[in-house]
Parts: sequence; C-alpha cells; structure tokens
Amino acid sequence: MTTYHFIGIKGTGMSALAQILHDSGENVQGSDVDKRFFTQAALEEKNIPIYPFSENNIKENYTIIAGNAFSDDHEEIQEAKRLGLTYYRYHEFLGEWLKQYTSIAVTGAHGKTSTTGLLAHVLNQNFPISYLIGDGTGKGHVDSEYFVFEACEYRRHFLSYEPDYAIMTNIDFDHPDYFTSINDVFDAFQSMADNVKKGIIACGDDEQLQQIQAKVPVMYYGFLPSNDFQAQNVKETDKGTEFDVFVRNTYYDTFQIPTFGDHSVLNALSVIAICHYEGLQAEEIKKLSSFQGVKRRFTEKKIGDQIIIDDYAHHPKEITATIDAARKKYRDRSIIAIFQPHTFTRTKTFLQEFADSLKEADHVYLCDIFGSAREESGKLSIQDLQQRIEGSSIIELGNTEILKDYSDSVLIFMGAGDIQKFQESYEQTLQI
Repeated sequence: MTTYHFIGIKGTGMSALAQILHDSGENVQGSDVDKRFFTQAALEEKNIPIYPFSENNIKENYTIIAGNAFSDDHEEIQEAKRLGLTYYRYHEFLGEWLKQYTSIAVTGAHGKTSTTGLLAHVLNQNFPISYLIGDGTGKGHVDSEYFVFEACEYRRHFLSYEPDYAIMTNIDFDHPDYFTSINDVFDAFQSMADNVKKGIIACGDDEQLQQIQAKVPVMYYGFLPSNDFQAQNVKETDKGTEFDVFVRNTYYDTFQIPTFGDHSVLNALSVIAICHYEGLQAEEIKKLSSFQGVKRRFTEKKIGDQIIIDDYAHHPKEITATIDAARKKYRDRSIIAIFQPHTFTRTKTFLQEFADSLKEADHVYLCDIFGSAREESGKLSIQDLQQRIEGSSIIELGNTEILKDYSDSVLIFMGAGDIQKFQESYEQTLQI
C-alpha cells in the first residue's frame, strides 16, 4: 500500500484532499513551512503527520502530490523525480480521484466555496458522500455516492477535471496575473463546460454564462423569469432569508437559508436545482436551512457590543456582497471595513473598483497589500487606494486598538492574505 505524501499540505485544497484520502483508508502524510495556518487543526485532529520540508521526507514507493504554489525546483519535488516516483500536481490527482464517483464541480469567479459547502451539507444529510471545500475542509467515505468539489479556474487548473455535473455561479475578470481579459476568462469556462459529462447548472442572471455553449443540458437559475429555477418573494427574517422557488414558472416550494444577501439566495438556488435534478425531495433539500457556513466566509463572533466578521472577500464584487449582507443582517449598526488587498496585480487592476466597493461601508481601514508567493512586491502602495477613499485610514498591527472606538458596530475583516492577524491583534487588545 502506497503512502501519499503532500508537498504543501497546509494549502486549502491540499489539506482537504489529504483528509479525503485519509478518510478513505489511505496512508497520508505531508510537509510544509513551520508557520501555522487555519487548515492545520483538521489535519492534526486526524493525526495526519506534518513534517518540515526536506528531501529526506521522500521515500521509495511513495505517491507524491505537490501543491501548485511550489515550483519544480523544490527540493522534495526534485527528490521525487530523482527516485522516479509516481508524481501529480494537486489538480492532476484530483482529476483522477473524482472518476470513482458521481462528481459535481462547483466553479465560478465568486461564491465557489460557500456553494460547495452548502451542497455538501445537503447531500451529506441524505447520502454517504465525499467533498472538498476550498476552506480546507475535506471528507471522504468508502461508500460515497457523490463527490462534491470546488473547481478553481486559476491557470485553467479546472480543465484537469471531467465532472458529471458542474455548477457555474458566475464569470468575472479576476486573477489578472494570469488572465488577460474577461474574454480570456470566458474561454476558460467554455473549455470547462466542454468537459462536463451530464449537465450544467448555471446562473442565468449572469450575462457571460448566458453565452456558454454546451454539449450537455444546461439548467439556468436566478431571479429573472427566464430561468428554469427562479427565486421570488425574497424576505429577510430574524433567522436569515426566505424565498419561493418556481421551476419553469410553476411554484415548487418555499425555502429558508440562515444567511443574507442576493448572492446567498443564488448560491442556495443552484443547490436546489442540482438536488431537484438528482431526484431529492423538497423536504430533503430544505436541510440547507441548518447549514453552519464555511471557514472565512462571513464568519461571525460577538465580543462585547461589537460584531466581528472574518471574510475571504478579495475582489470588489465580493466586498460589495459582504457589506450588503452585513447591512441586511445588522440594519441598525455601523459597518466598519478593515481590508487587506491581495496581490499587487489585482490591486492595480481593480484600484478604483476596490475604492467604490469599500465606500459602501461607514468607515474604512486599509492594511498593507499582501503580496502572494508569485509576486513579493510592486510599485503600488496601499496609499494609492487610500487616496481614492475619502476619510479612510491605514491600520497597522500596532494600533488596532483604535477599532474600540466603534461601539455597537459591525467590524468586517476582509482579505485573502493574512488579515486574520489584524483581527487577532485587535481581539487581544480587548482582553487587556
């Protein structure tokens, strides 16, 4: 029996995949940097060994799965190739693994993780399933009927997959370090659609997705009456959002979700559509009302008289959606945005759009730009964004206590880098 060794096991996708293999009865271990990541706890709970990077981790008869963040000159990759071991990149292995199941890919520029989590939650209440969520959560089952997984478009990695079904939430321009234009992004999604074997569930309110040409049936969902699955009569309640679903203009049922915002309704509608298509009854699908959410997607806590929210939003449209959800849930409170831009290329490309979306908050604090592994620095600075947002301030780790001034407010810490350290710093000041 081989041992699966994960190079970069703390990555969100890698951590989830390692857990799936472990739950499926495989021998799993991995290596990574010493820095602690939020994905680590789940690996430790399952006693999956994590080692510092070293070529000595690579042994004969191992199967190697390398994270996409690491180049071919990494010492462990070099040793694996020297020994002639079976070797995959993350997306390559995932593409092979999912062939055992009825697979459902969830893809789109925004909403992938929340939608994957919601679909996994509903199916998991009714079947033994496996799922891989982009927040680092993974579960395997030896008797899985379905495999639900998040499929990322970056560098066209999702073209390694040939899923039975695909949910497509939207097409938008992002990852400007790789994609050249919205047309380039559309081309990638069109290629993904060509890989789908049974059916596509697509947001019909999205102009780009309306143009997708598919060899398989396409079911559209959204608010427009032209959709196969349409949400009507949306109401905000104390517990979340309630809405009616019409299937091809005929009333189907009324559903409750514990979240707020139009984007949350659309995410739920896509899940209702695929579950209905797969033969689940409305009462079974309604279990989406007990969904507890995914990590770093509108994750809330109350400290004193403040609501603190941690969110992965790192694109202008995601920021808008997050602030909108907070406004709908906490109508009588001020919204304070604490935002850390992620990558210099994205910040430069969407500089004005970031400013416009953040202006929807009552007060804005900006952290230094987080450079990714693929770009450590850039000519741009956080001051370039600050100049476009009147009244905004720069916040540093040493002065997070200024947020104490906003009593009875909602503080939203947003970003895809290490914005959590600012939240942790602030929470420590509250204990003093």
